[in-house]
Amino acid sequence: MQRVNWNPWHGCHKCSEGCKNCFVFFLDKKRDRDTNIVTKSKTNFNLPIKKSRTGEYKIQKGSEVGVCFTSDFFIEEADAWREDAYKIIKERTDVTFLICTKRVDRYKQCLPSDWGDGYNNVQIAVSTENQNMADKRLPYLLEMPAKCKYIFAAPLLEDIDLSKYLASKKIDGVFVGGESYDNARECHFEWVQHIKNTCDKYGVYFDFHQTGSNFVKDGKKYKIRHKDEYLQARKGMKFL
Repeated sequence: MQRVNWNPWHGCHKCSEGCKNCFVFFLDKKRDRDTNIVTKSKTNFNLPIKKSRTGEYKIQKGSEVGVCFTSDFFIEEADAWREDAYKIIKERTDVTFLICTKRVDRYKQCLPSDWGDGYNNVQIAVSTENQNMADKRLPYLLEMPAKCKYIFAAPLLEDIDLSKYLASKKIDGVFVGGESYDNARECHFEWVQHIKNTCDKYGVYFDFHQTGSNFVKDGKKYKIRHKDEYLQARKGMKFL
């Protein structure tokens, strides 16, 4: 299965504790780019419907497309561009779009008029890094109409109790990851294990996708290179 990232716009504003060491700001700083300036992509806004010389879509049928991972799909500056982005999503009913947001509280003003109970090819994920943000954002996710709903507990900064949200039977999966790059805060194995146990209790899919750069297990601290974070998380899955 082909996995592709689509960033129809770039740039964001830090809005909670999880944004402190955001990888987009980290990488943009290296490129001398101001992340706080939100700009529409000049070359890749229509990426999902671009075609090859033979007339076939460049993004293959059945692909998974991650949307706005260098911004936020519901960010205010993109209000004028979002309708056209939805038109592109509607054209590619043969691929799945994953929209992750921290601004789920804006969903009512950001959904298209024909959304209904959700597009069949769109998954919604809400990012939450601690209990405070879980309790602030996840009630909106529960009430939001969508065919598929995920929780991204990333970067995981503390132990989080997701019981009341998973008990609703409205959450399809939980993805957990630690923080990466410079000044990354610690992610503790026990926090990951607690979320895994909660998912098991309510029959919700669980995935531990990266340890983060600073991982703590059984009181021992591990410094992990970014390129190895996924592999170490895969190894850690067998202990959860």
